[in-house]
This record gives sequence, C-alpha cells and structure tokens, in this order.
Amino acid sequence: MAEIELNVINSQCLNRRIDDIRTIKRESFAWQKHRNNKGAKVNWQFTAADARIKLKRLYPSNED
Repeated sequence: MAEIELNVINSQCLNRRIDDIRTIKRESFAWQKHRNNKGAKVNWQFTAADARIKLKRLYPSNED
C-alpha cells in the first residue's frame, strides 16, 4: 500500500523539480492533508489471496 501512495504523491504532487527540502515537505504535507480529508481509498483489483499468487515473486510468504 505504501508503494501505491508513493506513486500517487509522485504523480500528483512531486511531478516537477523542486530545489529545496522545505518546499517538498510543505507541499507533500498539504497534499497528504487534502487526501486524508477527501477520504481517498485504494481500489483493489483482486483479493489478497489472488495477489499472493500473482505477486509471489515480489512478495514471498514467510511460510515458504
């Protein structure tokens, strides 16, 4: 889920060159506050069990 949010913030907020860390922090905080207030949700395309099968190579289980 963190990977999804990082991709969204990259495309919606940090999609340009920003020269200083203060601006990045200020803008990303404002973006985060807006998303939280909006109640943004992830639209899962498949179940967790299906994801474990499909993405096994990327996310191996601890049981194997």
